[in-house]
Amino acid sequence: MEPVNDFQEGISTEHAFEAEPVPSLSETITPRSMVVSFILSVTLSIVAMKVTLSSGFIPSFSIPAGLLGFYVSRASIRILDYFAVAQLPFTRQENTIIQTCVVACTSITFTGI
Repeated sequence: MEPVNDFQEGISTEHAFEAEPVPSLSETITPRSMVVSFILSVTLSIVAMKVTLSSGFIPSFSIPAGLLGFYVSRASIRILDYFAVAQLPFTRQENTIIQTCVVACTSITFTGI
């Protein structure tokens, strides 16, 4: 009898998406993901500059930027659902694009351009 290796056979999110094909670049970088990225990037960059100029403390907003990118995309879909506007949820790839863009923009502000 073979021993079962629970580590390799464990539950993984990737198992749920095994049958789905990898989206193309045009399906990954969408206008809505770029709009959310732009809004969050500008907002957090302004906050970072304000904090830096008023206190002298240089904040790193990498973690809040990543979290806000995820939660704003989720909140926008819930708001659209509340108003009965048909909308597909953000894909994993769109969430990755949002978080990457927002963290990159706030890091530029953090490092002083």
